Formats: sequence, C-alpha cells, structure tokens
Amino acid sequence: MRKLKVAAFVSLDGVMQAPGGPEEDTSGGFAFGGWLPPITDEAVGQAVGDLFEKPFDLVLGRRTYDIFAGYWPLHDDHPIGKAFNAATKHVATRDPDFKLSWNNSRGLGADPVAEIKRLKAQDGPDLLTQGSADFLKTLFAADVVDDLQTITFPVMLGDGKRLFQTGVAPRTWRLTEAKVTPGGSVVGRYARAGAVETGSF
Repeated sequence: MRKLKVAAFVSLDGVMQAPGGPEEDTSGGFAFGGWLPPITDEAVGQAVGDLFEKPFDLVLGRRTYDIFAGYWPLHDDHPIGKAFNAATKHVATRDPDFKLSWNNSRGLGADPVAEIKRLKAQDGPDLLTQGSADFLKTLFAADVVDDLQTITFPVMLGDGKRLFQTGVAPRTWRLTEAKVTPGGSVVGRYARAGAVETGSF
C-alpha cells in the first residue's frame, strides 16, 4: 500500500494559484502570479527539499503538467528538476489523445479516481501532488488523500483557485508537525484521521 500526499503553497485566504511566476496560471483573470518569491525564505526551501527526499511518483492535473513539462526537463541540474524528471508522472486529462511528452509520464485514464485507488493499493513510492488545484477538488471530494502538507504564507490574495473548494469530503486531520519559518510562513503536516464529530457547548 502507498499513500497519496497533497502538498501545497497557500495564502492566508487559501489561494494556491500561480505561486511561482506571472504567466504560470492567469485563468480567471488572476493578477498575482508569482506571489510567492518575494515572501519566501530559506526555511521554506528546506521544507520543500524535505518533501522530495524520499522516492515518489507525481500526480498532476493537466495544467500543472503542461507548466512542469515545459520547464523541468530543461533544469535537470537542479535537485528538484532531477527528482521530477526521474519520477513517474500520473496525469489527469480529459483528452484521451493528449500526448504526454515528458519522460516517464502516463495518463490516469477516463476514471482518474479509480486509477488512483488502484495505484494506492500497489507497492511502490508514495504518490505526491503538486499544484493541480482543479484535480485536487476531485481528489478531496473522493476522500482519497492520506497526508497533507501546507505551507501557509502571510499574504491575502482575494480571488483565485483555492486548495479547499466546495464539495470536499468531510473528515478530520491529525497535525503531525508544525513550525513557523523566520519569514512568518507556517509549515503544517497532517495525517488522515477520522470522521467529523459534532457536539454542543
């Protein structure tokens, strides 16, 4: 058995769209692409590096796949590029004829949730998402996520794609690690826990 892990950079108001650059994802008229570089710090870089220390397969939505496939194959000299290029990429796309040009890439097929469940039941490295806000909505709604790492940055962006959208499956999470970086970002790691309980004061 292997786990599906979601990792995301998010603003205080939950936006995860286009952290890396102005042209990364302008859909919906998003005006703040590249919001992350001015407010990140070395401790955030260390947390990201720790995430990629162990072997992993990538799980990507189509838009994030296109962004990564256009960048990382040209940066194999970077530690993240080396890891991404070597990893198997599982890609969610609605286009059965889409050509997956990045090495070690494969489509998740017509029923990506069923395929994720099949992959989780196998032996192998854990499955790790990056970006892919639209596909994450599907994964959270299907309740197939096992672990979550968020790095929350001290900025509010207003509009934009959010990590948690309507339709997520209700559930509780157990905090397994938390730290605050010198720049004021909060790194939180969570493990899947139980059902949501209710009570009264």
